[in-house]
Amino acid sequence: MIEVDEKVLLKPEDEDYESTGYDTSTASLTSSVQEYLFENGRRYHAYYGTDKYIQPTDETEQDRLDLHHEIQRLVWEDKLHQAPLTEPHRILDIGTGTGIWAIDIADLYPMAEVIGTDLSPIQPSWMPANCRFEVDDAMQNWTFQNNFFDLIHIRNCSTGITNWDHLASEMFRCTAPGGYVEFCEADMNIYSDDGTMKEDNPLKIYADSLRSALVKMDRPPRDMKYYENLLKAAGFVDIQTSVGKEPVGPWAKDPRMKKIGAMQLLHCETVYESYGMAAFTRVLGMDPKDAKIICDNARSASKNKNFHTYFLYFRIYGRKPTA
Repeated sequence: MIEVDEKVLLKPEDEDYESTGYDTSTASLTSSVQEYLFENGRRYHAYYGTDKYIQPTDETEQDRLDLHHEIQRLVWEDKLHQAPLTEPHRILDIGTGTGIWAIDIADLYPMAEVIGTDLSPIQPSWMPANCRFEVDDAMQNWTFQNNFFDLIHIRNCSTGITNWDHLASEMFRCTAPGGYVEFCEADMNIYSDDGTMKEDNPLKIYADSLRSALVKMDRPPRDMKYYENLLKAAGFVDIQTSVGKEPVGPWAKDPRMKKIGAMQLLHCETVYESYGMAAFTRVLGMDPKDAKIICDNARSASKNKNFHTYFLYFRIYGRKPTA
């Protein structure tokens, strides 16, 4: 349970964090791969199909992805992975996004060849010499050879995965004996330990709506036990799990949690529209104005210091047997 900072509990009649003295102001590919869908003022992936990935790919989203990477580094105490690697030679990052995790892991392990794959070519042109990016769809058959990677990593891709069994099977095939795979995903829910989130809380309304859309897309949010069983069924052993929390706002007493919450407030400026707009309009059939109201209300609720909420993230890794 995350302990609430006593200052946040003062003056419950005030909703903003400013009342606690905390400042929260925010100041070589073919042309077809570069094709996008523009919708609700945002740019979305189109090359592999507009239904492949429902989050945007524009510059605003790229900034959000990079910010969330820094949040995740704080959540996991600056550990880019949990799997016990020793001098890896080849690392694969599925759904690499802006490539920031792949770049950081390439810097951490200069002896390793790092490959990041994604549906969209939104990665930077500058990168470490041991890192490269490829446009690819992880839901198709992989072109990588058997027993190749010492680590295969995937993070924040659950909304785009339509066949987890296929993904785990390809991961197992391409992992070297003794190598690891590692998942880092959220269950797309929001939590509160002290009863400050009621049923009509805009954050809960948002989360429930998003989960409904994902279920309708046949991409239901998964819990940690699901990923654990997925790796076990694929053949991985020595499976280990861990849970991380992302407070929404700097309401926590613990300094590290407070910093995560402060960064999460910045993240909340764009994350609700990122995950929600296409899901609500395309899948649930909402009018764009109604969808935006749900996103805006969730963003406003995130800034209310009387709501002590957080997101859960799961890290699960497993090892491919040597024999």
